[in-house]
Amino acid sequence: MTALTRVIDPKGAVVGSLPQLDDERLVGLLTHMLRVRCVDQRMLKLQRAGRVGFVGTARGLEAAMIGSAAALATDDWLWSGLREGGAAVMRGLPLAEYVAQMYCNANDTAKGRQMCNHFQHKGSHYPSWSSVIGTQIPHGVGAAYAAKVQGKREVHAIYFGDGASSSNGFHSGMNFAGVWKAPCVFVLVDNGWAISVSSREQTAAESYADKGLAYGIPAREVDGNDVLASYAAMQSARERALAGEGPSLIVLKTYRMLGHSSSDDPSKYRSEAEVAAWEALDPIERFAAFLTERGLADAGTVERLEAQLFAEIDAVVHEQEAAPPMALKTLVEDVYADVPRHLRRQYNEFLRVAEVHGDAQPGDGAFPL
Repeated sequence: MTALTRVIDPKGAVVGSLPQLDDERLVGLLTHMLRVRCVDQRMLKLQRAGRVGFVGTARGLEAAMIGSAAALATDDWLWSGLREGGAAVMRGLPLAEYVAQMYCNANDTAKGRQMCNHFQHKGSHYPSWSSVIGTQIPHGVGAAYAAKVQGKREVHAIYFGDGASSSNGFHSGMNFAGVWKAPCVFVLVDNGWAISVSSREQTAAESYADKGLAYGIPAREVDGNDVLASYAAMQSARERALAGEGPSLIVLKTYRMLGHSSSDDPSKYRSEAEVAAWEALDPIERFAAFLTERGLADAGTVERLEAQLFAEIDAVVHEQEAAPPMALKTLVEDVYADVPRHLRRQYNEFLRVAEVHGDAQPGDGAFPL
Protein backbone atom coordinates (compact mmCIF):
# COMPACT_ATOMS: atom_id res chain seq x y z
CA MET A 1 0.00 0.00 0.00
CA THR A 2 1.44 3.37 -1.03
CA ALA A 3 1.92 5.77 1.91
CA LEU A 4 -0.18 8.94 1.87
CA THR A 5 2.04 12.03 1.65
CA ARG A 6 1.00 14.83 4.02
CA VAL A 7 2.42 18.20 5.16
CA ILE A 8 -0.32 19.36 7.53
CA ASP A 9 -2.72 17.06 9.35
CA PRO A 10 -6.52 17.50 9.52
CA LYS A 11 -6.12 19.87 12.50
CA GLY A 12 -3.63 22.08 10.63
CA ALA A 13 -0.55 20.91 12.52
CA VAL A 14 2.69 20.55 10.56
CA VAL A 15 3.69 16.90 10.09
CA GLY A 16 5.94 17.15 7.03
CA SER A 17 8.38 19.42 5.23
CA LEU A 18 6.84 22.80 4.40
CA PRO A 19 7.33 24.05 0.84
CA GLN A 20 9.19 27.35 0.51
CA LEU A 21 6.27 29.79 0.25
CA ASP A 22 6.25 33.28 1.74
CA ASP A 23 3.39 34.59 3.88
CA GLU A 24 1.72 36.41 0.97
CA ARG A 25 1.57 33.26 -1.14
CA LEU A 26 0.26 31.21 1.76
CA VAL A 27 -2.62 33.62 2.34
CA GLY A 28 -3.14 33.73 -1.43
CA LEU A 29 -3.70 29.97 -1.48
CA LEU A 30 -6.52 30.37 1.04
CA THR A 31 -8.07 33.15 -1.05
CA HIS A 32 -7.96 31.06 -4.23
CA MET A 33 -9.48 28.07 -2.45
CA LEU A 34 -12.28 30.22 -1.08
CA ARG A 35 -12.91 31.74 -4.50
CA VAL A 36 -13.48 28.25 -5.91
CA ARG A 37 -16.04 27.52 -3.20
CA CYS A 38 -17.80 30.90 -3.50
CA VAL A 39 -18.05 30.70 -7.28
CA ASP A 40 -19.44 27.18 -6.98
CA GLN A 41 -22.10 28.32 -4.53
CA ARG A 42 -23.22 31.15 -6.79
CA MET A 43 -23.22 29.03 -9.95
CA LEU A 44 -25.22 26.24 -8.31
CA LYS A 45 -27.84 28.72 -7.11
CA LEU A 46 -28.05 30.20 -10.59
CA GLN A 47 -28.50 26.72 -12.04
CA ARG A 48 -31.24 25.89 -9.58
CA ALA A 49 -32.95 29.14 -10.55
CA GLY A 50 -32.78 28.17 -14.23
CA ARG A 51 -30.38 31.00 -15.13
CA VAL A 52 -27.48 28.74 -16.21
CA GLY A 53 -27.78 25.19 -17.45
CA PHE A 54 -25.11 23.02 -15.86
CA VAL A 55 -22.57 23.12 -13.01
CA GLY A 56 -19.84 20.67 -12.01
CA THR A 57 -18.97 21.73 -8.47
CA ALA A 58 -15.61 21.30 -6.75
CA ARG A 59 -16.57 21.58 -3.08
CA GLY A 60 -14.09 19.47 -1.14
CA LEU A 61 -11.51 19.48 -3.93
CA GLU A 62 -10.23 23.03 -3.43
CA ALA A 63 -6.89 22.02 -1.90
CA ALA A 64 -6.14 19.38 -4.53
CA MET A 65 -6.96 21.76 -7.38
CA ILE A 66 -5.40 24.98 -6.11
CA GLY A 67 -2.40 23.46 -4.35
CA SER A 68 -1.23 21.42 -7.32
CA ALA A 69 -1.89 24.10 -9.94
CA ALA A 70 -0.18 26.79 -7.86
CA ALA A 71 3.14 24.96 -8.34
CA LEU A 72 2.94 25.38 -12.13
CA ALA A 73 4.78 28.19 -13.94
CA THR A 74 3.17 30.66 -16.34
CA ASP A 75 4.48 28.79 -19.39
CA ASP A 76 3.16 25.42 -18.20
CA TRP A 77 -0.10 23.96 -19.49
CA LEU A 78 -3.12 22.69 -17.56
CA TRP A 79 -5.31 20.04 -19.24
CA SER A 80 -8.63 19.86 -17.41
CA GLY A 81 -10.78 16.85 -16.63
CA LEU A 82 -13.85 18.76 -15.37
CA ARG A 83 -13.50 20.76 -12.16
CA GLU A 84 -10.30 22.73 -12.69
CA GLY A 85 -11.94 25.99 -13.78
CA GLY A 86 -11.03 27.60 -10.46
CA ALA A 87 -7.37 26.76 -11.04
CA ALA A 88 -7.64 28.40 -14.45
CA VAL A 89 -8.98 31.58 -12.78
CA MET A 90 -6.01 31.52 -10.41
CA ARG A 91 -3.69 31.19 -13.44
CA GLY A 92 -5.22 34.04 -15.43
CA LEU A 93 -8.66 33.14 -16.80
CA PRO A 94 -10.67 36.33 -16.13
CA LEU A 95 -13.64 35.70 -13.87
CA ALA A 96 -15.79 37.61 -16.39
CA GLU A 97 -14.89 35.06 -19.09
CA TYR A 98 -15.62 32.22 -16.69
CA VAL A 99 -19.12 33.53 -15.95
CA ALA A 100 -19.77 34.47 -19.59
CA GLN A 101 -19.10 30.86 -20.56
CA MET A 102 -21.61 29.71 -17.94
CA TYR A 103 -24.21 31.91 -19.65
CA CYS A 104 -22.98 31.17 -23.21
CA ASN A 105 -23.59 34.85 -23.96
CA ALA A 106 -21.97 37.25 -26.44
CA ASN A 107 -18.82 37.37 -24.29
CA ASP A 108 -18.35 33.59 -24.29
CA THR A 109 -14.99 32.93 -25.95
CA ALA A 110 -16.27 29.48 -26.98
CA LYS A 111 -19.08 31.24 -28.92
CA GLY A 112 -21.70 29.04 -27.33
CA ARG A 113 -20.27 25.89 -28.91
CA GLN A 114 -19.60 24.21 -25.60
CA MET A 115 -22.15 23.50 -22.89
CA CYS A 116 -21.60 25.69 -19.86
CA ASN A 117 -18.87 24.81 -17.34
CA HIS A 118 -16.55 23.91 -20.25
CA PHE A 119 -13.89 26.61 -20.09
CA GLN A 120 -10.77 27.45 -22.07
CA HIS A 121 -8.23 30.26 -21.93
CA LYS A 122 -5.40 30.70 -24.38
CA GLY A 123 -3.52 33.21 -22.23
CA SER A 124 -2.98 30.75 -19.36
CA HIS A 125 -2.48 27.64 -21.52
CA TYR A 126 -5.80 26.09 -20.53
CA PRO A 127 -7.23 24.13 -23.50
CA SER A 128 -10.96 23.61 -23.88
CA TRP A 129 -11.94 20.33 -22.28
CA SER A 130 -14.34 17.63 -23.37
CA SER A 131 -16.93 15.72 -21.39
CA VAL A 132 -15.71 12.53 -23.09
CA ILE A 133 -13.78 10.80 -20.31
CA GLY A 134 -10.00 10.64 -20.65
CA THR A 135 -9.62 12.15 -24.11
CA GLN A 136 -7.52 15.03 -22.76
CA ILE A 137 -4.86 12.58 -21.55
CA PRO A 138 -3.32 11.58 -24.92
CA HIS A 139 -3.83 15.16 -26.16
CA GLY A 140 -1.80 16.50 -23.24
CA VAL A 141 0.89 13.86 -23.71
CA GLY A 142 1.19 14.74 -27.40
CA ALA A 143 1.49 18.42 -26.60
CA ALA A 144 4.13 17.67 -23.96
CA TYR A 145 6.14 15.57 -26.40
CA ALA A 146 5.89 18.35 -29.01
CA ALA A 147 7.26 20.80 -26.43
CA LYS A 148 10.16 18.43 -25.78
CA VAL A 149 10.95 18.10 -29.50
CA GLN A 150 10.85 21.89 -29.88
CA GLY A 151 13.14 22.40 -26.89
CA LYS A 152 10.59 24.35 -24.84
CA ARG A 153 10.90 24.46 -21.06
CA GLU A 154 7.30 23.80 -20.19
CA VAL A 155 5.45 21.11 -18.31
CA HIS A 156 1.97 19.81 -19.12
CA ALA A 157 -0.19 18.96 -16.10
CA ILE A 158 -2.93 16.56 -17.15
CA TYR A 159 -5.87 16.32 -14.73
CA PHE A 160 -8.49 13.56 -14.63
CA GLY A 161 -10.63 11.65 -12.15
CA ASP A 162 -10.37 8.14 -10.79
CA GLY A 163 -12.95 6.96 -13.33
CA ALA A 164 -10.75 8.08 -16.22
CA SER A 165 -8.09 5.58 -15.13
CA SER A 166 -10.31 2.96 -16.76
CA SER A 167 -10.32 4.76 -20.11
CA ASN A 168 -8.30 3.92 -23.21
CA GLY A 169 -6.92 7.46 -23.14
CA PHE A 170 -5.34 6.88 -19.73
CA HIS A 171 -3.50 3.71 -20.72
CA SER A 172 -2.31 4.89 -24.13
CA GLY A 173 -1.35 8.29 -22.71
CA MET A 174 0.64 6.80 -19.83
CA ASN A 175 2.38 4.33 -22.15
CA PHE A 176 3.46 6.93 -24.71
CA ALA A 177 4.52 9.39 -22.02
CA GLY A 178 6.69 6.77 -20.33
CA VAL A 179 8.34 5.69 -23.58
CA TRP A 180 8.93 9.25 -24.79
CA LYS A 181 9.85 10.65 -21.35
CA ALA A 182 7.38 13.42 -22.07
CA PRO A 183 7.55 16.44 -19.71
CA CYS A 184 4.11 15.95 -18.20
CA VAL A 185 2.53 15.30 -14.82
CA PHE A 186 -0.52 13.06 -14.58
CA VAL A 187 -2.82 14.34 -11.81
CA LEU A 188 -5.36 11.70 -10.84
CA VAL A 189 -7.93 13.33 -8.57
CA ASP A 190 -9.39 10.42 -6.62
CA ASN A 191 -12.53 12.11 -5.32
CA GLY A 192 -14.31 8.98 -4.16
CA TRP A 193 -16.85 8.54 -6.93
CA ALA A 194 -16.92 8.45 -10.75
CA ILE A 195 -20.53 9.58 -10.87
CA SER A 196 -22.08 6.62 -8.98
CA VAL A 197 -19.16 4.16 -9.22
CA SER A 198 -17.05 4.11 -6.06
CA SER A 199 -13.31 4.53 -6.56
CA ARG A 200 -12.95 1.34 -4.49
CA GLU A 201 -14.75 -0.53 -7.29
CA GLN A 202 -12.85 1.12 -10.13
CA THR A 203 -9.68 -0.95 -9.72
CA ALA A 204 -8.37 -4.06 -7.96
CA ALA A 205 -5.06 -2.28 -7.26
CA GLU A 206 -4.36 -1.37 -3.65
CA SER A 207 -3.62 2.21 -4.73
CA TYR A 208 -4.13 4.22 -7.88
CA ALA A 209 -0.44 5.07 -7.58
CA ASP A 210 0.29 1.43 -8.46
CA LYS A 211 -0.90 2.19 -11.99
CA GLY A 212 2.30 4.06 -12.76
CA LEU A 213 4.47 0.94 -12.31
CA ALA A 214 3.43 -0.78 -15.54
CA TYR A 215 4.51 2.25 -17.55
CA GLY A 216 7.79 2.96 -15.76
CA ILE A 217 6.36 6.12 -14.25
CA PRO A 218 7.03 7.02 -10.60
CA ALA A 219 3.88 7.70 -8.62
CA ARG A 220 2.86 8.89 -5.18
CA GLU A 221 -0.41 9.10 -3.32
CA VAL A 222 -1.00 12.46 -1.66
CA ASP A 223 -3.51 13.77 0.86
CA GLY A 224 -5.50 15.91 -1.58
CA ASN A 225 -7.19 17.79 1.28
CA ASP A 226 -3.76 19.14 2.21
CA VAL A 227 -3.07 22.14 -0.05
CA LEU A 228 0.63 22.22 0.87
CA ALA A 229 1.16 18.50 0.19
CA SER A 230 -0.57 18.95 -3.18
CA TYR A 231 1.71 21.89 -3.96
CA ALA A 232 4.87 20.04 -2.92
CA ALA A 233 3.96 16.95 -4.98
CA MET A 234 3.44 19.00 -8.15
CA GLN A 235 6.58 21.04 -7.52
CA SER A 236 8.68 17.88 -7.25
CA ALA A 237 7.10 16.25 -10.31
CA ARG A 238 7.51 19.43 -12.34
CA GLU A 239 11.22 19.69 -11.48
CA ARG A 240 11.67 16.07 -12.50
CA ALA A 241 9.99 16.69 -15.87
CA LEU A 242 12.12 19.79 -16.56
CA ALA A 243 15.25 17.80 -15.74
CA GLY A 244 14.42 15.44 -18.62
CA GLU A 245 13.50 12.54 -16.36
CA GLY A 246 10.01 12.12 -17.81
CA PRO A 247 6.48 12.00 -16.45
CA SER A 248 5.14 11.40 -12.94
CA LEU A 249 1.77 10.30 -11.61
CA ILE A 250 0.31 12.16 -8.63
CA VAL A 251 -2.78 10.69 -6.98
CA LEU A 252 -4.63 13.32 -4.93
CA LYS A 253 -6.87 11.53 -2.44
CA THR A 254 -9.86 13.76 -1.69
CA TYR A 255 -13.66 13.73 -1.82
CA ARG A 256 -16.37 15.32 -3.93
CA MET A 257 -18.80 16.69 -1.34
CA LEU A 258 -21.69 17.42 -3.71
CA GLY A 259 -23.06 15.61 -6.75
CA HIS A 260 -21.09 14.72 -9.84
CA SER A 261 -22.95 17.61 -11.46
CA SER A 262 -26.01 19.76 -10.85
CA SER A 263 -28.03 16.95 -12.49
CA ASP A 264 -26.89 14.29 -10.02
CA ASP A 265 -28.41 13.15 -6.72
CA PRO A 266 -25.54 11.55 -4.75
CA SER A 267 -27.85 10.42 -1.94
CA LYS A 268 -28.91 7.60 -4.29
CA TYR A 269 -25.51 5.89 -4.10
CA ARG A 270 -23.58 6.99 -1.00
CA SER A 271 -24.30 7.25 2.71
CA GLU A 272 -24.73 10.33 4.87
CA ALA A 273 -22.13 8.92 7.27
CA GLU A 274 -19.51 8.78 4.51
CA VAL A 275 -20.18 12.39 3.52
CA ALA A 276 -20.10 13.53 7.17
CA ALA A 277 -16.73 11.82 7.73
CA TRP A 278 -15.20 13.75 4.84
CA GLU A 279 -16.93 16.99 5.86
CA ALA A 280 -14.87 16.80 9.06
CA LEU A 281 -11.73 16.83 6.88
CA ASP A 282 -12.64 20.08 5.13
CA PRO A 283 -9.53 21.36 3.28
CA ILE A 284 -10.29 25.05 3.81
CA GLU A 285 -10.82 24.68 7.55
CA ARG A 286 -7.58 22.69 7.78
CA PHE A 287 -5.52 25.32 5.97
CA ALA A 288 -7.17 28.20 7.86
CA ALA A 289 -6.17 26.49 11.12
CA PHE A 290 -2.58 26.23 9.86
CA LEU A 291 -2.53 29.94 8.93
CA THR A 292 -4.05 30.92 12.27
CA GLU A 293 -1.35 29.01 14.13
CA ARG A 294 1.27 30.97 12.16
CA GLY A 295 -0.41 34.30 12.89
CA LEU A 296 -1.50 34.81 9.26
CA ALA A 297 -5.24 34.47 9.91
CA ASP A 298 -7.74 34.81 12.74
CA ALA A 299 -11.24 33.63 13.56
CA GLY A 300 -12.84 36.13 11.18
CA THR A 301 -10.48 35.81 8.21
CA VAL A 302 -12.54 33.31 6.22
CA GLU A 303 -15.77 35.30 6.66
CA ARG A 304 -14.09 38.55 5.60
CA LEU A 305 -12.55 36.95 2.51
CA GLU A 306 -15.86 35.32 1.59
CA ALA A 307 -17.67 38.67 1.81
CA GLN A 308 -15.10 40.26 -0.52
CA LEU A 309 -15.24 37.36 -2.95
CA PHE A 310 -19.03 37.23 -3.09
CA ALA A 311 -19.11 40.98 -3.83
CA GLU A 312 -16.63 40.46 -6.67
CA ILE A 313 -18.51 37.47 -8.05
CA ASP A 314 -21.94 39.07 -7.81
CA ALA A 315 -20.78 42.15 -9.71
CA VAL A 316 -19.49 39.94 -12.52
CA VAL A 317 -22.69 37.86 -12.57
CA HIS A 318 -24.88 40.98 -12.93
CA GLU A 319 -22.63 42.23 -15.73
CA GLN A 320 -22.70 38.96 -17.67
CA GLU A 321 -26.38 38.32 -17.11
CA ALA A 322 -27.10 41.65 -18.80
CA ALA A 323 -24.91 40.82 -21.82
CA PRO A 324 -26.67 40.05 -25.12
CA PRO A 325 -26.90 36.51 -26.50
CA MET A 326 -24.29 35.14 -28.87
CA ALA A 327 -24.77 36.52 -32.40
CA LEU A 328 -26.46 34.00 -34.68
CA LYS A 329 -23.85 34.51 -37.41
CA THR A 330 -21.31 32.72 -35.21
CA LEU A 331 -23.08 29.48 -36.19
CA VAL A 332 -21.21 29.52 -39.50
CA GLU A 333 -17.97 31.28 -38.58
CA ASP A 334 -14.45 29.98 -37.97
CA VAL A 335 -14.54 26.66 -39.84
CA TYR A 336 -13.54 28.33 -43.11
CA ALA A 337 -11.62 31.55 -43.81
CA ASP A 338 -14.66 32.72 -45.80
CA VAL A 339 -18.16 31.38 -45.21
CA PRO A 340 -18.87 29.07 -48.19
CA ARG A 341 -22.04 29.18 -50.24
CA HIS A 342 -23.70 26.10 -48.72
CA LEU A 343 -23.34 27.47 -45.18
CA ARG A 344 -24.62 30.89 -46.24
CA ARG A 345 -27.64 29.18 -47.76
CA GLN A 346 -28.31 27.18 -44.60
CA TYR A 347 -27.88 30.24 -42.40
CA ASN A 348 -30.25 32.32 -44.49
CA GLU A 349 -32.83 29.53 -44.37
CA PHE A 350 -32.41 29.40 -40.61
CA LEU A 351 -33.12 33.14 -40.38
CA ARG A 352 -36.22 32.72 -42.55
CA VAL A 353 -37.61 29.96 -40.31
CA ALA A 354 -36.83 31.97 -37.18
CA GLU A 355 -38.65 34.97 -38.67
CA VAL A 356 -41.74 32.88 -39.33
CA HIS A 357 -41.82 30.89 -36.10
CA GLY A 358 -40.00 33.16 -33.67
CA ASP A 359 -37.03 32.45 -31.46
CA ALA A 360 -36.59 29.05 -29.85
CA GLN A 361 -37.99 28.76 -26.35
CA PRO A 362 -36.41 26.86 -23.43
CA GLY A 363 -37.83 23.37 -22.94
CA ASP A 364 -39.17 22.07 -19.64
CA GLY A 365 -37.68 18.59 -19.86
CA ALA A 366 -35.05 17.16 -17.54
CA PHE A 367 -31.50 18.36 -18.17
CA PRO A 368 -29.28 15.42 -19.23
CA LEU A 369 -26.57 14.15 -16.90
